[in-house]
Amino acid sequence: MREIVHMQAGQCGNQIGSKFWEVISDEHGIDPTGAYHGDSDLQLERINVYYNEAAGGKYVPRAVLVDLEPGTMDSVRSGPFGQLFRPDNFVFGQLNADLRKLAVNMVPFPRLHFFMPGFAPLTSRGSQQYRALTVPELTQQMFDAKNMMAACDPRHGRYLTVACIFRGRMSMKEVDEQMLNVQNKNSSYFVEWIPNNIKTAVCDIPPRGLKMSATFIGNSTAIQELFKRISEQFTAMFRRKAFLHWYTGEGMDEMEFTEAESNMNDLVSEYQQYQDATAEEEGEGGEQEDEEHA
Repeated sequence: MREIVHMQAGQCGNQIGSKFWEVISDEHGIDPTGAYHGDSDLQLERINVYYNEAAGGKYVPRAVLVDLEPGTMDSVRSGPFGQLFRPDNFVFGQLNADLRKLAVNMVPFPRLHFFMPGFAPLTSRGSQQYRALTVPELTQQMFDAKNMMAACDPRHGRYLTVACIFRGRMSMKEVDEQMLNVQNKNSSYFVEWIPNNIKTAVCDIPPRGLKMSATFIGNSTAIQELFKRISEQFTAMFRRKAFLHWYTGEGMDEMEFTEAESNMNDLVSEYQQYQDATAEEEGEGGEQEDEEHA
């Protein structure tokens, strides 16, 4: 006995698949609930090729229905033959970005894991009703320095990686187009030696009170501004030993502060190194490492 398993993917695949199962069910004498009401033994002779016989003598299509958009699955379920399919065979969900995916895609080098978060739209409650929210508008806002939650200007550095998480009803195609547009227009603000360094995710459900929103997470070398500022403030206070006695009184040593300062300066230097790096330099660095290993 041979079985044929049908994979129905996307809106087109599922719409064609639904019509296919209507025709096949009619030919085999299967009604919309999966019960057999045929008038010929020939209809049952090879029925296991397309159907699996379940409990109660009902026939279930050997089909797996897949789509990122839950609406397509809803239309199949509410259609004339929706009860025919097994609920477990509906595979749907949204394009997502869990913490593991973010960690893998956002951290190209172990020490450079400090992100600049941002959010759009940032508008006053009173002006919300007068402002039209679109994907281009959200994209423009989320890359704006005024929308960043870290006190540093991304225009003073280069992006190693970026994650953009959109919420609300929008087209994935439009999101991809806007991300490509940003990279093409502002290529000097992205390192060229990490290709496809913008990760996107879309959730259909918007935040409460908004039609759509965007959360921005950027791994930018501009964050060294923040570390430089902290380092300068620390150095000025440490030179005068301000508040130091509170820490040494609890068992800490002055050398721990000196070491921490050195580590921060090394971090700033590493960010600057990758900001200035080019694709050619990265390639040469990789070749040198290969020679050393050889």
